[in-house]
Amino acid sequence: MSVQRNRQAQTGPKYDYLLMMAVAGLLIIGLMMIFSTTTFRGVRFDLGEHRFFPKQLAFVGAGLLVMFGMARIPYHFWQKVSIPILLATLGLLAAVLVIGDEKFGGMRWLAEGSIQPSEAARLAIIIYIAHWLSSKGARIREVTYGLVPFAVILGLVAGLIILQPNLSIALLIVLTSVAMFFIAGGSTRQIIVSGVLSCVPLVLLIMYSDYRRQRFFGFFSPEDDPYGSASHMLQSKIALGLGGLIGKGPGNGTQKFGYLPTPHTDSILAVLGEEWGLVGCLVVVGLFAFLAYRGFRVAMQAPDVYGAVLASGVTCSLIFQALVNMAVVTALVPTTGVPLPFVSYGGSSLITSLAGVGLLLAVSRGSAAVETERARGELADRETHDFGRRDSRTRIPRPVRN
Repeated sequence: MSVQRNRQAQTGPKYDYLLMMAVAGLLIIGLMMIFSTTTFRGVRFDLGEHRFFPKQLAFVGAGLLVMFGMARIPYHFWQKVSIPILLATLGLLAAVLVIGDEKFGGMRWLAEGSIQPSEAARLAIIIYIAHWLSSKGARIREVTYGLVPFAVILGLVAGLIILQPNLSIALLIVLTSVAMFFIAGGSTRQIIVSGVLSCVPLVLLIMYSDYRRQRFFGFFSPEDDPYGSASHMLQSKIALGLGGLIGKGPGNGTQKFGYLPTPHTDSILAVLGEEWGLVGCLVVVGLFAFLAYRGFRVAMQAPDVYGAVLASGVTCSLIFQALVNMAVVTALVPTTGVPLPFVSYGGSSLITSLAGVGLLLAVSRGSAAVETERARGELADRETHDFGRRDSRTRIPRPVRN
């Protein structure tokens, strides 16, 4: 036992390899599907037969470097720089409205379409909100001290993203932040009342935008516009139906040949369902479910409130995004442009998602470091877990130490 403890002390806390295996599985599936979906697209638009796949490989490599780099940084570092990170993010979100590149009817990209600040904002707001919530303690339940400033911060970030316009990412940021507010001990009644009141501006945003209104009504009556606003939804359902139980086989799908508008990004799960069938889709769902389990396990074992809320926020962000993408593909919600994490093509989304996993690994390593010190007897006088004591109102239970 002493030899094992000494070895742990020399090598440092280990990574959460099970979490990494789930992410690796999703990355491999994503690369396979991107190779399948982009070959035809590259030929059709004279971009080269395999132009997209090498770029995605480069994105994966860059994302993994970011992930392992962030995993090596003690997660409390991000608590110290959360305010500069938020201010820089707000600056980028404002800049994209002025000097951004316009694509697909929106101003969402910088540097000739290579950087999407709204994706980085998803992670930046998690880092800041985790710091802000963990510093409030029990006073988070006070309206003027908790809910009001929380709503102002969140409204500023979401408002800048909506102006791009990018309502789907803004909603994901709001959902994730509200989940963090609840986990940190926020009042359930305040959350419900705020949710009801926020439905008013949401309805206005939908009704006063032509394409959002068309998608919304097309969801309820797709037969009225099968080749327009409802096309994405109907073609996704056709792809899933053609796949059946085990699918047509890798590369043998037909819906990617011009029927699905975005087979390599938002609709990639539909192509996967056609080629790999229900079994392939369940594998993807299972990997995300396991990622959620490991992410919330990291949160429950975090040594302090900041680590717990940070890990919960990252996990909620990834899972909410995956659920929205799956819901769109299966026609459970109106069509919206949300990529499937780790699977869809794109650099900004992939690198941001892997950076989030890096934060999860950092929190996990921080918990392991505390465990290692306990095993060596360095924290024997603190067995009551006063290290980073959590507020009693926090909804993340205290870790159980064996």
